[in-house]
Amino acid sequence: MMVAADTKRRGSRAGRLLARLLLRRLGLLIALLATVFVAVDLLPGSTARAVLGREATPAQIAAKERELGLDRPLPTRFLDWVTDVLTGDFGRTARGRPINDLLADKFPPTLLLGGLALLCTVVLSLLLGAWWVRGGWTGRVLQPGTTVAAALPEFVLATLLIMVFALATGWLPAVTITDRSGFPVSADMLVLPVLALAIPQIGWNARVVRAALTDAAQAPHVDNAVLEGLPSRVVLVRHVMPFAAPTIVASFATTVGMLLGGSLVVETIFNYPGLGAVLAGSVADRDTSVVAAVVALSGAVIMLMLALADGIRAWSLRGRG
Repeated sequence: MMVAADTKRRGSRAGRLLARLLLRRLGLLIALLATVFVAVDLLPGSTARAVLGREATPAQIAAKERELGLDRPLPTRFLDWVTDVLTGDFGRTARGRPINDLLADKFPPTLLLGGLALLCTVVLSLLLGAWWVRGGWTGRVLQPGTTVAAALPEFVLATLLIMVFALATGWLPAVTITDRSGFPVSADMLVLPVLALAIPQIGWNARVVRAALTDAAQAPHVDNAVLEGLPSRVVLVRHVMPFAAPTIVASFATTVGMLLGGSLVVETIFNYPGLGAVLAGSVADRDTSVVAAVVALSGAVIMLMLALADGIRAWSLRGRG
């Protein structure tokens, strides 16, 4: 009875902690969106002039600003936008297209690119981290290799990949061509963008996996498993990995945000048809609603992954208690 009550109490405490974390992150997202509104509003130029062109007269610009609601105070515009978003409506672009339709067209290609990069990151960092823990010459190779990989910015790595695999060898295309669905016409057009996104994250996460596995391997139950003569692979999978999982999952959840942020740069370099092009065009037009919508959608995905990581961490710690 006492054990059950204690377990229930710990579960309730973990639930309250997760709820507080979710509310805190939601507050941070709203603050970030408010900052986006202010930052775009401070950009030089006029949204109405960007839409109408240089030939527009002052009267036409003033009329367009009234049509777009740009003559209202910035706090009012932000509160109205947030209210509409809560109902599922992101509004319209400065050029009149529904933002929901724009995101529905452009977010899936970005999700495909980021998902493939995340899959490569998870698989390769787990393999490299586990291989690294075994010691030997692999540590002497992976120590500097992962450091260099993690330190390379995506745009630098993308440029190097284009120079080597597109310009020098001609093995892979450097520009993305899409079909009517909005996705690349061939799979090889995904290789370089995925590598440009995944390699820095593989370098970082391999180091996290190695550190987490090393710490978990020092637990007493792992020593007992080794003394019992269990194979090293069984010890790693059954006795080390479960204790290292919370740290590793949290690192992967953080990686989702890094991949989404990096994809906006990589998509521009490879002419990939995702949110990167949408964001670049909306900044050029000073279209605050579109920029905020992209940030809100990316933030929601990141919050979902962080919440998943928090849940796994809480479950793991609860089980140890």
